Amino acid sequence: MATEIKPEHFRSPIWNDWCPGCGDFGILSAMYQAFAELKLKPLDLVVVSGIGCSGKTPHYINVGGVHTLHGRALPFAQGIKIANPNLTVVVNVGDGDLLGIGSAHFVAMGRRNIDIVVIMHNNTVYGLTKGQASPTLRLGEQPKSLPKPNIQSAVNPIALALASGYTFVARGYAARVPHLKELIKQAILHKGSAFIDVLQPCVTFDNIHTYDYYNKRVYDVQEEDKWDPVADTPEKRWEKLKGALQYAYADGERIPIGVFYVDKTVPPFEERLLSRMPKYLEAPPALQKIEENGAPAINQNVFKQLFKRNIIEIGKR
Repeated sequence: MATEIKPEHFRSPIWNDWCPGCGDFGILSAMYQAFAELKLKPLDLVVVSGIGCSGKTPHYINVGGVHTLHGRALPFAQGIKIANPNLTVVVNVGDGDLLGIGSAHFVAMGRRNIDIVVIMHNNTVYGLTKGQASPTLRLGEQPKSLPKPNIQSAVNPIALALASGYTFVARGYAARVPHLKELIKQAILHKGSAFIDVLQPCVTFDNIHTYDYYNKRVYDVQEEDKWDPVADTPEKRWEKLKGALQYAYADGERIPIGVFYVDKTVPPFEERLLSRMPKYLEAPPALQKIEENGAPAINQNVFKQLFKRNIIEIGKR
């Protein structure tokens, strides 16, 4: 009889050194539960991260993981997914890492619509380096580590994801673990680029966006507004995009969470590759034979046979 997959099967033995009360614990718990409820096999799952507090996430999950470079989590994740499209790839990245140095890669992945889930830990500060302003901190706000109010305007991650082409866009809250778990499950099941902006209080450095601040403001758009985010025909795309943008820019006393946009009309990148490489899904790069008995699978004679039409013999002078 097969062993039932439970959340604890995804917990690694590595000591978790996040600050007590950090919102990252809620995100981690939601992932454990989502992975278990989807019955994902650890060997078929890869968790990728960048730099910052969220960068430690792969260490705490008992699956294949890569802790990458500052701003470069998405290129690593895309390489993994393209090499083996059978894998489920989930990226955990901070707001500073993704929307600062990593913003170009964020936009590029949306254009491709590659089947990867991006979970952004959004706490408006650079928590690992003592609370400097991140790209999501609003103009004029002053968490306790800043000597003066923030002088730059904030990036709107939801609006940027929509403009870049992500076909699943949502927002969660780290203190609502059951709700966040469901968002993660939906994002994994979606075929295409999925982005979840997670409101994640930094209890050490952000004394503005606290649990109390969010608890008074967040509400579920599916529960209260009955918002249907799905565009299943090209005609519905503009209607759903318009509604999603309204939620993206909602601010103040009411902060929406939930699924804002789902586009089922755009093919994922893996399907697009089939037009160039018809056997891509049958034999992706990671599953191709590259050696035999310690020797390369393609020797000089095989190479010449494969590419004989493109080889020009040049005689010696």
